[in-house]
Amino acid sequence: MATTVRRAVLTLPAAPLGPENPLPALRTLDEAHVLDERSREGLPREMARQIGYAPLRGVLPTRVLDGYGRERSEREFEAVVIENARLRVTVLPELGGRVYSLAEKTPDGVERELLYRNPVFQPAAFALNGAWFSGGIEWNIGATGHTTLSCATLHTALVPAPDGGTMLRMWEWERLRDLPFQVDLWLPEDSAFLYAGVRVRNPHERPAPVYWWSNIAVPEHEGTRVLAPADEAWRFGYERTLSRIPVPEWKGADRTYPLRGEYPADYFYELPDGTRPWIAALGEDGRGLVQTSTAALRGRKLFVWGSGTGGRRWQEWLTEPGTGGYAEIQAGLARTQLEHVKLAAGGEFSWLEAYGPLAADPDAVHGDDWARAREETGAKLAAALPRAAVEAAYEAWRPYADHEPGERWVTGSGWGALEVVRGGLKLPGTPFEEDGLGEQQTPWLELLRTGAFPVPRRVVPPGPSLVAPHWRDMLETAPADPLTEYHLGVAQWHAGDVAQAVRSWERGLELAPSRWPLLRCLAVADELAGDAERAADRYAEAFEDLCEECRGGEAWTAALTALGREALAALLAAARPEGARAVWDRLPAAVRARGRFRLLESRLLLAEGDIAGARAVFDAGFEVADLREGDTAVSDQWSRLTDAPVPARYDFRMRP
Repeated sequence: MATTVRRAVLTLPAAPLGPENPLPALRTLDEAHVLDERSREGLPREMARQIGYAPLRGVLPTRVLDGYGRERSEREFEAVVIENARLRVTVLPELGGRVYSLAEKTPDGVERELLYRNPVFQPAAFALNGAWFSGGIEWNIGATGHTTLSCATLHTALVPAPDGGTMLRMWEWERLRDLPFQVDLWLPEDSAFLYAGVRVRNPHERPAPVYWWSNIAVPEHEGTRVLAPADEAWRFGYERTLSRIPVPEWKGADRTYPLRGEYPADYFYELPDGTRPWIAALGEDGRGLVQTSTAALRGRKLFVWGSGTGGRRWQEWLTEPGTGGYAEIQAGLARTQLEHVKLAAGGEFSWLEAYGPLAADPDAVHGDDWARAREETGAKLAAALPRAAVEAAYEAWRPYADHEPGERWVTGSGWGALEVVRGGLKLPGTPFEEDGLGEQQTPWLELLRTGAFPVPRRVVPPGPSLVAPHWRDMLETAPADPLTEYHLGVAQWHAGDVAQAVRSWERGLELAPSRWPLLRCLAVADELAGDAERAADRYAEAFEDLCEECRGGEAWTAALTALGREALAALLAAARPEGARAVWDRLPAAVRARGRFRLLESRLLLAEGDIAGARAVFDAGFEVADLREGDTAVSDQWSRLTDAPVPARYDFRMRP
């Protein structure tokens, strides 16, 4: 059959994503993949240089997504299905362009799913800005970690494919690094491999740090083995160390089997120069998924949850218990995910990836001879998809990367359009039209065109801030008013000018009819400067002011929830349980019932001396929906209350 590309609807049990957190993300990024300084000694020069190049300090200007819960109901997601006689591919443009399913059609008429396909949509705090979900193939751009676009809608349209068929294009403006990117998916007629042409461009007059990892979730069983053309790997554990180890065996266990280690870990394979890059996850029968690419995508990685209690708990947390676990095989621009690669001004990175089924001799794949196992897998890949065919497909795709898309099927954000209007940028193939500008971009467009930030007609929580140097320059020359000083302070803070940011917020505070946004920013500055008492004072005042202004509705509730959470934590850190109790009593009952606030309630009760009450919170049961990867807050609080072992439901520990 000829390849078809059609719109579809995917229905899943889904937790609502919830509103954005309206408080600007001023704190240092809480990312698990941070290397201990002592582990940098002895690293290869290029790796060490790229680890030290432009690491992300925070997630501004993006907003944090932490308003989701864990109660699920049926939801329809817009999907695109790409299909030929050998594969059926399901893509979700509303969720970061995730390839949700890659199903092989076998000769006996039975479909074989090659990916781990999550049966639910359950956000969890694994993305740089919070909400993320597991499963499928995701496109990670920006900085070390899961992209801020994990749960975002991408621009989506059809374009001609190199073979004369139809190609699905998805594109967006990545805001952490201010870079446009695109992913072109096409399935040639009668091909067993899905092609993905990827391009990241730097339209600016300065170099930019680039991060890219394609993350593939694959089913994980006792007999699953991950193979790559390498005899060594760089292991990163959640104790934040990076060490070079042999492949496949290390410390008495074959680490190419995901379940043969206790704790979660990353294994970045050291592919020899000139080696064809590929990685495969094959089952007991020697069958499974293989991914390969052109040479630009040099890195390959295996991530395992491990067989320990914490890893198993996380697997249950991300899906429905009993639906099976998964491992991740990945491909990236650098050898490790701790690195960023410099992209020259006006330059671009582009490459082609291929995903498809592979069948190899199971005796060779699972034998004791590692060289034979990977040689057998590499030979079967060469027979199924020669390296020259991938290179030819890339060369055929390149002229089509600039082809203007036709009918827009899905519309993404207006941030790219704002940057194109500001800079007069020409980006063939990825149009960001002015009619795509939305409510969040409107005040910034007015600043661009009039030189003044508009004063809102009614009191509302402030919209998103922009922090790039060109926007900061415009704010600095705009007429002074409280909202301008608020956004200017955020931009200065992002640039590392803490003292100037504090001065801007203090100037705004003198005139502000709505004081709580500025007070909260100043409270964070106090907190990070080590002045817990003044931070607590300002948080208490900010929360009181917000309660007086609160008008109801989703935006105000999100502000009350976010500020209440921070105020409670700050007051408890300052050993002021009476102030924390005053905040608690003013929170709506629905907010107090959330798992994050139940954990705070236990801390509050302990601070008040009520150990039994603090323990009773755990006995009653709660779930912190936005528990972050690597966070031990729940088990730490349990250990403050009792010497008993941490119950399995509260044990999310990812390291010894």
